[in-house]
Amino acid sequence: MAEIRYLVRQVAPSNASVLVTGPSGSGKEMVARAVHAESARVTGNYVAVNTGAIPRELLESELFGHEKGSFTGAVSQKSGRFEEAHGGTLFLDEIGDMPFEMQVKLLRVLEERSVQRVGGRGEITVDTRIVSATHRDIEQSIADGRFREDLFYRLAVFPIDLPSLAERREDVPLLVRHFLAQSGNAVRFDGAAIDRLVAHPWPGNVRELRNVVERGAILFAGQTIGAEQTETILSRRVKGFVRNAAPCAPGVAEGPASCAVTPIRPISVPRASELPFPFPGAEADEAAVGHAPTPNPSPLTEPVAIAQPDLIRVLDAAFGDTPVDLRQLVCDLEARYISEALRQSEGVVADAARLLSLQRTTLIEKMRKHGLAKAA
Repeated sequence: MAEIRYLVRQVAPSNASVLVTGPSGSGKEMVARAVHAESARVTGNYVAVNTGAIPRELLESELFGHEKGSFTGAVSQKSGRFEEAHGGTLFLDEIGDMPFEMQVKLLRVLEERSVQRVGGRGEITVDTRIVSATHRDIEQSIADGRFREDLFYRLAVFPIDLPSLAERREDVPLLVRHFLAQSGNAVRFDGAAIDRLVAHPWPGNVRELRNVVERGAILFAGQTIGAEQTETILSRRVKGFVRNAAPCAPGVAEGPASCAVTPIRPISVPRASELPFPFPGAEADEAAVGHAPTPNPSPLTEPVAIAQPDLIRVLDAAFGDTPVDLRQLVCDLEARYISEALRQSEGVVADAARLLSLQRTTLIEKMRKHGLAKAA
């Protein structure tokens, strides 16, 4: 991690193109974001594009934009991602999967520093810093004729190679702290739990670790996670847990003895659409734990909050014979809260992002993932 941080700090102030390589889930986009954050372009846009996930017939329009009527369905003029990232950073993920014919066009843009929209005639000058990433062996792809060598040299002015998380286990504690800080949940891992995480093989790399930390923050909110709980959240089929004691009160030492949990049979959790929104009883629950509800909060300044005790009651009432589909539950909840935030903010993405305590660009990415429009 120290070496990667050093490389990022060295290259960030320049405008050199950066190519980040490493296995899937190793944190390549984290490096790309760090390069942008440490650069003089931090006030500009950070635009991410997964070039391997966009159909080849749409990729040119996505990157370079198009003019109205340039093809069937082009009902209006559209700026491309290069224009969106003007003055900022464009992250081209999975560049090793880019179709060969598009590589020629990308090379021309990098050389000329200008784009031509599909169906357009004029050139549009762009000032964009390129950071690209791939999990593929680019040198082998070049040898096989699937990737242009001249494009590689343009993209890899400054290469950064990320080893798998299993090869840099010393990074696990740092990453855990980072992901906990991002989640904002009052949960911590004790020494035994960290040791267990360090010993895990991490086939899913940093992405898997992030999911495990998020899973722990959801299942054991407000508690200290020990080795036994860590085994639970490392499992791909999370077993249900029910508190056999009240959550730790303020001033009470946290730990397995004071915040005990008891394993039970797997629980069947309802889909997010079946949960009340906003959760009823929130004011009573706040009063019960000694926090008075905020009178008439401003809908555009107060984050959208989940009434945790009420949610726990809903989950505790959902015992069944099937395991928890935690990933789907979290995905559904996220989509529901984004929809509600967009509704409260009347479709203004910046206001919705403030409600959700997210960066605007992060919210836009999540909206694309869930297929949500501004007028949700």
